Amino acid sequence: MKTDRYIAEAIGAMWLTFTGCGTAVIAAGFPDTGVGLLGVSLAFGLSVVTMAYAVGHVSGGHFNPAVTLGLAVGGRFPPGQVLPYMLVQVAGSIAGAYCLLLVASGSADFDLTRGFAANGYAENSPGHYSLYAGFAAEFLMTMVFVFIIMGSTHRDANAQFAPLSIGLALCLIHLVSIPITNTSVNPARSTGPALIVGGWAMEQLWLFWIAPLAGGAVGGLICRMLFPQHQKNQRP
Repeated sequence: MKTDRYIAEAIGAMWLTFTGCGTAVIAAGFPDTGVGLLGVSLAFGLSVVTMAYAVGHVSGGHFNPAVTLGLAVGGRFPPGQVLPYMLVQVAGSIAGAYCLLLVASGSADFDLTRGFAANGYAENSPGHYSLYAGFAAEFLMTMVFVFIIMGSTHRDANAQFAPLSIGLALCLIHLVSIPITNTSVNPARSTGPALIVGGWAMEQLWLFWIAPLAGGAVGGLICRMLFPQHQKNQRP
């Protein structure tokens, strides 16, 4: 049933936002150094691995509007399902962000002005990287991420290891780009925290929709050209 797929995508996006951003907000600096950049990167990768194994067989395990668009452009997902998938992914991310707010605000040390793992560029970039650097990083990282997803789930690949490949790729992406933009590559993941932070986070949210969607589409197009004989719309 389509409803099952939508619920699975919402749960996956909620889990990714709650655990990935939650690690950044709650555990990254606790105590003193906490889990640090490596821990946050692993958290995002593991969130995808765990949910891909849990519900990937139900919905395809996208949890990301850029992935959904990329798969559609690549001929691996029905175009008519792109918008519904995006909507439930965003809803799941918003739910995850508010669940995180509920938990994190239980500490007297909680400070929303620290950014709540929101994505940003220029003065809101962890490393103060420019708008152009942020756009380039988000575009390139998402493009390759979709390429890895489509390659790992190709019918000639070993599908049992696909979630591991995809999760490790997301971990690697975060290791590189957390200092640049706090890492999005996922418009849904960016939307939840931005709504809570408001202000600058909402003003800069456009980049974390446009760059990942463009990168995902290009990644899907590259795979479509590389493996033309294997591309067809598939049910998630």
